[in-house]
Amino acid sequence: MDGLRKACILGTGSYIPERVVTNNDLSRILDTSDEWIRTRTGIRERHLAAENESASDMAVKAAERALKMSGIPKHRIGFIILATGTPDYPIPNTSSLVQDKLGLPHAGAVDISAGCAGFIHGLVMAKGLVSSGLFDYGLVISSEMLSKHLDWKDRTTCILFGDGAGAAVVGPDQGKFEICSSDMGTDGSCWDCIHIPAGGTVEPVSEEAIRKDKIYLKMNGRKVFQNSVRRMIDTAAAVMAKEEITADEVGLFLFHQANIRIIQCVAKKMGIPWGKIPIELDRLGNTGPASVAIALDLAVRDYRIPEDGYILLDGFGAGFIWSSVLLRIEHTEKE
Repeated sequence: MDGLRKACILGTGSYIPERVVTNNDLSRILDTSDEWIRTRTGIRERHLAAENESASDMAVKAAERALKMSGIPKHRIGFIILATGTPDYPIPNTSSLVQDKLGLPHAGAVDISAGCAGFIHGLVMAKGLVSSGLFDYGLVISSEMLSKHLDWKDRTTCILFGDGAGAAVVGPDQGKFEICSSDMGTDGSCWDCIHIPAGGTVEPVSEEAIRKDKIYLKMNGRKVFQNSVRRMIDTAAAVMAKEEITADEVGLFLFHQANIRIIQCVAKKMGIPWGKIPIELDRLGNTGPASVAIALDLAVRDYRIPEDGYILLDGFGAGFIWSSVLLRIEHTEKE
């Protein structure tokens, strides 16, 4: 490890669309109720993008907030890593649109698709680019707009998701958090447990695919629950072992915000006090890979960061793909 630089998060940002859709709103178009949704998911409302908003628009707004907090001028940003499963277009990559809208001169831009673990994957990749000296500063962003890929007649999926974006500026300077150990894993045999059947090369969009609702997200909730609990526990244990720390040394656990029952089960099995787990899904729903990024930014801006120790980010999603990363708290000065 000699010769490698530290890679730190220097600023965070998030963006939540203005439009709010409550459980009561959904009960007017679905066979459901506020009580039914809250008791099964922990969600009471979610924010949805406006008709004229895109994933790149949300990404830009989150990134601008992260850049402002970091104090790093735009011309010094060398790369953008954008985690999304809902790009603006199949081609080109959405990060190219973000680069143009942000006005970042000559920054490299790449999209990654890693399910709800995408933002964490992006942080790990950014650490490698910065620590090696290939780049000085970069943006890691996650922007997810699943509202445009949901069947609003299917209560098993449409009640769960909200739209949003989160971002972080990564660089070698003394920052809010040092990016430390990480862990990743995949079980591709479960690819069809969370997927959109049509729209790719296996089954292009067609009249038949539209008629059979194959252009919308499908999910096997039981398998997702079982696997997410196990994998999130395993990856958290693995990353803490790599860093040679215990859960007592972790001040905050930022789990992917998918379902309150999943988080409760993970917390119980790991013996984590509920006060160490910020919950945002009650008002935001499942914002996909952006959920961890948004939770981190809100914790920073609401001054919920402990004075020292670690923050553990833990994500799980379609693929199945999972990952975790530990952030060492560098300082907690108020912005």
